[in-house]
Amino acid sequence: MSMITPIQFVPMDNELIATATGRVVILVTPDGKMNLAARRANRLCKGAVARLVESDKFGDVKSGQVVTLNWPAGLQAEALDILILDKRATKTETRKAGAALAQLKGSNPMLVMAGSLRHAAELGFGLALRDYTFDQHKTDDDKPKPAAVTISHSKPDEMSADIAPLLAVAEGTHMTRDLVNEPANVLTTTNFADRLAEMKKLGLKVEVLEEDALEKLGMRTLLCVGQGSDSPSKVVVMQWNGGEKDAAPLALVGKGVVFDTGGISIKPAGGMEDMTMDMGGAGVVAGTMCALALRKAKANVVGIVGLVENMPSGNAVRPGDVIRSMKGDTVEVINTDAEGRLVLCDIMWYAQERFEPAGMIDLATLTGAIIIGLGHDNAGVFSNDDTLCNAFLKAAKAQDEGAWRMPLGEGYDKLLKSRIADMKNIGGRPAGSVTAAQFLQRFVKDDTPWIHLDIAGVASIKGNTTYAPSGATGWGVMALNQLVQDQFEAE
Repeated sequence: MSMITPIQFVPMDNELIATATGRVVILVTPDGKMNLAARRANRLCKGAVARLVESDKFGDVKSGQVVTLNWPAGLQAEALDILILDKRATKTETRKAGAALAQLKGSNPMLVMAGSLRHAAELGFGLALRDYTFDQHKTDDDKPKPAAVTISHSKPDEMSADIAPLLAVAEGTHMTRDLVNEPANVLTTTNFADRLAEMKKLGLKVEVLEEDALEKLGMRTLLCVGQGSDSPSKVVVMQWNGGEKDAAPLALVGKGVVFDTGGISIKPAGGMEDMTMDMGGAGVVAGTMCALALRKAKANVVGIVGLVENMPSGNAVRPGDVIRSMKGDTVEVINTDAEGRLVLCDIMWYAQERFEPAGMIDLATLTGAIIIGLGHDNAGVFSNDDTLCNAFLKAAKAQDEGAWRMPLGEGYDKLLKSRIADMKNIGGRPAGSVTAAQFLQRFVKDDTPWIHLDIAGVASIKGNTTYAPSGATGWGVMALNQLVQDQFEAE
């Protein structure tokens, strides 16, 4: 697992500026006001900071931007980073500023002279989120470890306490990214299950259900997806019991297709290499469970992931096959590339039958249609319960993770009507992401508040984002952690 950047708070001491190596960060407001640390750096650099503030260039900068003076005279540091930040910056603005600093940091140690910055813990959180590299498969023997960040602050003890749970969330986010970035020859269904089992050391209860157990439970739709692969299908159940003993848990359910060829309905070759990320929903569930355990959340949460590989072979499920789900409903498989919903429907039913959850949220890189509708800025949110849905949307907004509610309705069910079974697994091109959600809703009990998150557009992105380099984003860990904190933690 990628190492998270060590971040420590120390008492405010402006004398650290002169002797610090690597990079030194000072804060200046957009109107050019310098705090004591900035003025100290300015004196050491013989007025260079003041000249910048008084220049025409400074008039173009905005809060959250960084201006760098390289090899500044009077300092041992190789760079003086001047962070432009409003005194009233919000938590999100401060976190983004931390992420901006992380993009400059590289493998160098960094000293941040934060003074009395209100949300300094969020600054550190942004640094930890963005300071991420997936280089496990590069053969360079001299790969640097993440260098420490030291934040000098007027209230170091308070800030240290504030950042501790945030770093737990950052670690969970990095875990999700590591899983989603892994190639499928490494992250097999067995390897994935083994990694989740290792989280027992965090205090999670972890069970791995093998194919014989899944057959006894009647998880035929899940098993049919993986029957064409040599990799065994598995279901992993993770329980965090940090709340009241008898409190019903929140259930998080994730699609874990470690590689998706499309099966017999095979995908085009171009871009198929990206289908290593089709286990993104399971990755988010795993990362969230990790974060909750690390911060000792006072809540009961169960995470259930279905791990399969969708391959074409002589034993693969075929278009036209009819499969009976664990619930008992029959599904006509029209397209074997609509496999994620077949995985989810069984484990969603299992989650409700076994745990009787207070709410259930499933996550999946489910449809390309959601990318057409929402692009890469928002996940699609479908729900049968306004209260739970609004709470999630509020949590996602608070954590700066894009999410947009999409419709459900009986009219879409007509598109799933099958001539020979209870339903088809796809409804055609119109409203593809909606009909996928409608399919899943058939496996939600009437008294279960439920959200379906289609994360196909946000789980892995070709370009850089605010909090992540290109590749896996870890989207959802922060929002789900916030939701648990807001709605499910005991006082």
